[in-house]
Amino acid sequence: MTGELSGKTVVITGSSRGIGLGIAKRFSNAGAELHLIADDDAIHERARELRASSAQADISDADAVERALADLGRIDVLINNAGLERMTPVTDAGSEAWETFKRIVDINIAGTALVTRKVIGRMQSGASIVNTASIWGRVAEAQFDAYVASKHAIIGLTKTWAKELGPRGIRVNAVCPGWVRTEASMRSLGKMAISKDVPEDDLLQQIIDGQALSGLMVPEDMGETYLFLASDRASNITGQSLGVDRGEVPW
Repeated sequence: MTGELSGKTVVITGSSRGIGLGIAKRFSNAGAELHLIADDDAIHERARELRASSAQADISDADAVERALADLGRIDVLINNAGLERMTPVTDAGSEAWETFKRIVDINIAGTALVTRKVIGRMQSGASIVNTASIWGRVAEAQFDAYVASKHAIIGLTKTWAKELGPRGIRVNAVCPGWVRTEASMRSLGKMAISKDVPEDDLLQQIIDGQALSGLMVPEDMGETYLFLASDRASNITGQSLGVDRGEVPW
């Protein structure tokens, strides 16, 4: 499918590592003109490797988002991938846990909505938005209330925006990844193992055993699904949340 996105301008948030970088690599191979955004300075090196433009920005900061998009004209595809995943047990009444809760909401919900609002004016009929949700946007995991709630919210935003932007010919969908070997997911796995008092390797094996297909995905495994939803091949699909989880959660 090389060249499928030739001449298309694609913005990907949270693309310095993990799933976002995996998406960027696949879209680069498809000929997209990439603009990569992340909150760490590694984004500039990743962009150089992919011959893309880049901006370092906290997506919850309106001025930073404005600056990150300032040099762009028409945008054909927006991938809202940036997000924060941390454990926030409701039993922890401390100020640090509460600040983490609010930070997750600020980035995952408000930040996603902010970027989308700033991009919409640059989109035309035929454009596509793909949001990164999670299987935890359909189910839940104890002690991750802020993250789980934020991913449920992403699915809600996806459905709402699809209704609102459909008359303008703009499609909006979400991808709900299962367990992917990323820095964030492995951090969460370690925290979960401690809270459950089980070895990390044993917990990972339990997760893999709960999938219909064995094995743990890597970030590059996700790119094809995002490319499909962003492309004209999905021209009749909007308002949907597609699980990519090796059969862990019945959809």
